Amino acid sequence: MPRGNSAQTKVHFAGKEEDFVIFVDDAEAVRNWKKDKSIPLAQVVSGWKVFVTHKQGAQGVLDAASNSTLENEFGTHKEDDVVTQILEKGDLQETENQERQGSKNDTMGTRVAH
Repeated sequence: MPRGNSAQTKVHFAGKEEDFVIFVDDAEAVRNWKKDKSIPLAQVVSGWKVFVTHKQGAQGVLDAASNSTLENEFGTHKEDDVVTQILEKGDLQETENQERQGSKNDTMGTRVAH
């Protein structure tokens, strides 16, 4: 597989004040977790970071959500509780990144046969 062509799966939650995004391992893991809550969140979530997009939807600039932003939206800043709410109420989105184009190592020169 070419570099940078990996699938990216995230869950987007449109809150009252902000839009929130978390990254998950894959869509199937989220579906399984929704059916069976005994599955540990660690097997579903890819990194314990909640991002905020400043009302730009799922495609906006991702900034880390502050504790006060989480507290205002979810009533708590505990990441386990916030991630659970985003997984339950958010929209699952799968995208595949475009293959990277261009040179792979500019320091090697033009690499033309002489």
